[in-house]
Amino acid sequence: MPAQGLVNKVMELLMSKRMRQIENFIKNPIEAQENILFNNLSIARNTEYGKLYGFDEIDSIREFQSHIPLVKYEDFEPYIEKARKGIPDVSWKGKIKWFAKSSGTTNAKSKFIPISEESLEDCHYAAGKMMFAIYLNNHPDTEIFKNKNLRLGGSSEMYQKYDTLFGDLSAILIDNLPFYAELRNTPNKQISLMTEWETKMKAISSAVIQEDIGCLTGVPSWMLVLLNNILIETGKEKLDDVWPMLEVFFHGGISFKPYEENYRKLTHKTLNFYEIYNASEGFFGIQDQSDSKDLLLLLDNGIYYEFIPMDEFGSDNPKVVELQDVEMGKNYAIVITTNGGLWRYVIGDTVKFTSKDPFRILVSGRTKHFINAFGEELIIENAEEGLKRACKATGAIVKEFTAAPIYMEGNEKGAHEWLVEFEKMPENIGNFTEILDKALQEINSDYEAKRYKNITLNRLKLNIARENLFFDWMKSRGKLGGQNKVPRLANTREFLEPLLEMNR
Repeated sequence: MPAQGLVNKVMELLMSKRMRQIENFIKNPIEAQENILFNNLSIARNTEYGKLYGFDEIDSIREFQSHIPLVKYEDFEPYIEKARKGIPDVSWKGKIKWFAKSSGTTNAKSKFIPISEESLEDCHYAAGKMMFAIYLNNHPDTEIFKNKNLRLGGSSEMYQKYDTLFGDLSAILIDNLPFYAELRNTPNKQISLMTEWETKMKAISSAVIQEDIGCLTGVPSWMLVLLNNILIETGKEKLDDVWPMLEVFFHGGISFKPYEENYRKLTHKTLNFYEIYNASEGFFGIQDQSDSKDLLLLLDNGIYYEFIPMDEFGSDNPKVVELQDVEMGKNYAIVITTNGGLWRYVIGDTVKFTSKDPFRILVSGRTKHFINAFGEELIIENAEEGLKRACKATGAIVKEFTAAPIYMEGNEKGAHEWLVEFEKMPENIGNFTEILDKALQEINSDYEAKRYKNITLNRLKLNIARENLFFDWMKSRGKLGGQNKVPRLANTREFLEPLLEMNR
């Protein structure tokens, strides 16, 4: 047997457990989900949250839903803060050591998601193994297992006061990898966990150029910056001139659509692209078909799912749908209960089901207006607070606004483009723009990280709208009236482009 065939045979044996797990939850999805829920309830029954909501008394899905309230981060934050202080048994058994830091909350620059040992091993790591098992199953002649995986992760910092750790989820995952898994990844842990991004990018480039890279894993925006730097540094035209064995990019975190064409131009040969759907709160889905972007919903890695139809979302007592009752093509907000101690937690993402046998989804957006083209998770509250600070500093008054991404093109960095109609103009529009950009960095840590030294994002671009532009645009769309609102933020340019055209 050729060497590569032997390597793949060994990997197939090692990953057969994960393929059996996948096949089992595909065959028995509802049973798998109920087992997860009642196992989580059992583990957490003696915690503060478990005692408060009577986990011991819950023996049906109906009782689970009637006992435990739906929560958003702001509702659950007091429990997370207790756990961050090292207090054990708050919403999950034992002490939580790790907290994944991300942004996107209404009232705080950052949110901290608890990562228990169970969620680390049985959710995030298990799903990572499923990802490679699915790829091997779809591509039995793959050579990625004899080459290295180039990973791009975040940084980790010690929360000194209480001896708990926080950092990007990717940093937590890298920091806790077993040594044998670490051998197949590059750059090494020391470089991967560096904090200062400019120095880190240079260190990564130096470390990986001489490696035999078979696959890439990371967020498309950050990875594109790194890969373009590597092409400049090596003087090569295409990535496969640097790494002849490169064959697949596993990507997640943000929409791949704005980046796909850029990635296709990076290589002579055709790369495989596999999407994953993971977040600080959990690993939810994996693309399981090479010819379809639909994501297989992972039903047996510690997460119990519920779904709120978006036409019910925001009501005082929204209808909540269980997995077996979802409808194809309908937009749902996801509610999760996890083995990290989150209970009926509304994560803010929306999905549509494309299949019920097996359960497959597409991520359709967020429950709020947002821009997340580069991993910055800028939400409407961030935008409004940033404008408020810029207006206060300059004496300006904003009448209407909207914003959208400027996508990366070749070596060009991305940015946000704003269109603002002023009731009272600032004396200096450049000063207003600078204050707004700095305010957004103060408010949102992910935007701040992407703006740091213009590594991923350039300073925002601000256009001044003519008088009554937004009124005229809404009128042209038949959208006048109190029920119709100007889309403040969009993750595409579908609203901004026609407005700019009218403004010309």
